Amino acid sequence: MPVNLLAPVAADLHAIAGVRIGVAEAGVRKANRKDLTVFLLDEGASVAGVFTQNRFCAAPVQISREHLASGQAIRAMVINTGNANAGTGADGLVRARATCIALARQLNVAPEQILPFSTGVIMEPLPHDRIEAGLPAAIADAQPGHWARAAEGIMTTDTLPKAFSAQVQIGGATVSITGISKGAGMIRPNMATMLGFMATDACVHPSVMQQLARELADGSFNRITIDGDTSTNDSFVVVATNRAAHAPITALASAEGQALKAAMLGVAQKLAQAIVRDGEGATKFITVRVEGGKTGDECRQVAYAIAHSPLVKTAFYASDPNLGRILAAVGYAGIADLDQTGIDLYLDDVHVAVKGGRNPAYREEDGQRVMKQSEITVRVLLGRGDAVDTVWTCDFSHEYVTINADYRS
Repeated sequence: MPVNLLAPVAADLHAIAGVRIGVAEAGVRKANRKDLTVFLLDEGASVAGVFTQNRFCAAPVQISREHLASGQAIRAMVINTGNANAGTGADGLVRARATCIALARQLNVAPEQILPFSTGVIMEPLPHDRIEAGLPAAIADAQPGHWARAAEGIMTTDTLPKAFSAQVQIGGATVSITGISKGAGMIRPNMATMLGFMATDACVHPSVMQQLARELADGSFNRITIDGDTSTNDSFVVVATNRAAHAPITALASAEGQALKAAMLGVAQKLAQAIVRDGEGATKFITVRVEGGKTGDECRQVAYAIAHSPLVKTAFYASDPNLGRILAAVGYAGIADLDQTGIDLYLDDVHVAVKGGRNPAYREEDGQRVMKQSEITVRVLLGRGDAVDTVWTCDFSHEYVTINADYRS
């Protein structure tokens, strides 16, 4: 069961003017499941994306990068589950392009105006004929209010769909933001989550979009890990439909740009944290906050060392306060001049270590009390500077192994 995560309520999700979403059953891998989703964008939308840094990236990632770089206005996105179309070589590119061509013909736009996305099993041929056959039903289903259906339609091993909305005042106008994401395993995003899509009706100049997408990813999806594996298909796309009644945002550093970014980042962080809460086999949601670093980069370096450690994660699953494992992870994080005598460690409100050694006042029963909670904060104080950063992760349970051992069956 996911950790303190509920399924979205469709009525709570704001429709975004200029976006229609349709979902269909195409039988990509399994029958009788929603596995094909289309986003249809009105003319005038601005689109940007960030993608996996995995060099073995999937065919749809390569095509989406190419189409975004072409400079043509993006008019639609097509997402399939059940098949990642990764590790498929030249044939995978052909099949991804065929999907774009098929949707482009349905919409009377150019194939370069379509962004394809896939998620699922790697190294299997994409059944693009089934996807193409399902496109008319997905298009016919398209409605502005289908965000919850889309959140369900992009799921793989997720146990719950993930979707959140927000509104903010920009230039006297009410701006709406809605996003969905999917992911539960193979999660250590590097510039994006496995799949995430966010739209706003805000007016954003195209020159600002890439910076906005990157900063949103860096503040949310690039702060989570479940198992330390960066997917071949990670993609995060941001759409601004430019339909709200305010002057265009031409600089992210402006007051309007910062207000929009803050509201969108709130949604992005909820989506990212939902992925961790729904991590495969997760029973605990863990915040790792590292303070007192010289730079944010070294704070993240330490935080990820803790969050990736199987020994730390299994200790949390067992509620075993074997907290020396955390200090060991801090030590091997790779900071060459780290002074262990400057390190303090907290588990929520429990002060575990002082100046690199066990706090004389620490009692193991206090550590165990915290570790039995479903939500836990680990704080590490490095004593090197003023930088702070945070990573979100989960524990490792027996169920994680079971899910991934049986994934293809």
